[in-house]
Amino acid sequence: MNKRTKGDILLVEDNPDDVELTRRALKKQNIVNDIIVVQDGAEALDCLFHRGKYSGVKPDRQFAVILLDLKLPKVDGIEVLRQIRGNKQTKYLPVVILTSSREEQDIANGYKLGANSYVRKPVDFAQFSEAVRNLGMYWLLLNEPMPKGG
Repeated sequence: MNKRTKGDILLVEDNPDDVELTRRALKKQNIVNDIIVVQDGAEALDCLFHRGKYSGVKPDRQFAVILLDLKLPKVDGIEVLRQIRGNKQTKYLPVVILTSSREEQDIANGYKLGANSYVRKPVDFAQFSEAVRNLGMYWLLLNEPMPKGG
């Protein structure tokens, strides 16, 4: 029943274990969208805005969803979100904060800056897998993205 939807997944995560867990959880649910992994906020912004090593990437690449950690090296997730929402090309991309932070200020800042969802990473793999499955099912299969030029 699961199918490939238009667009890649941008996973902004500096913890290799969480990257692997996310990949496994999505694969287990037969979600086959390409997963582009960047390990810090600066690289995420370069990828989104076609700068640096991403300057040769086709500008029409579409992301179905961005899974964004908050505690990142170089540029934190809140600043990444701020820049995503401040750019007319990316301001409507679905951004799900996927983080271990339990700080109320992080939750408030995420929503104030336009995060579509805030999900705390469970420590247990089964719970983590279920959380990613639910994210994948909703954002990749059920959610209707903003039409191009909309």
